[in-house]
Amino acid sequence: MPEGVTLEMVLVVMVPIALVTVILRVVPFSIRKSLGSSSLVHLLGVTMPVGVMTVLVVYTLAGQTSAPGGLLPGLLAVAATLALHLWLNKPAWSILLGTAFYMVLVNLVF
Repeated sequence: MPEGVTLEMVLVVMVPIALVTVILRVVPFSIRKSLGSSSLVHLLGVTMPVGVMTVLVVYTLAGQTSAPGGLLPGLLAVAATLALHLWLNKPAWSILLGTAFYMVLVNLVF
């Protein structure tokens, strides 16, 4: 341990962190039954994935102007990912192949 740091100091920090982490991971499962019939939870389950993905795409493309190759590789990769998802309907494959396509564009084309 670094000089001046005692085991007591480490435990004072780590124990609350561990407790909060465990509680935050257990609570959703314990209240799942009571929220299962909620129309709000159903609405969020339908709309949030699309909203989160939209925010991630916008955030990613906003940072592409200073990236190698500029904005074009990012736009092409997003289009390829969307096309793959519409064709395969498998999110994991779409993301993996879209990312690979982007890496090929940035490293070999642009």
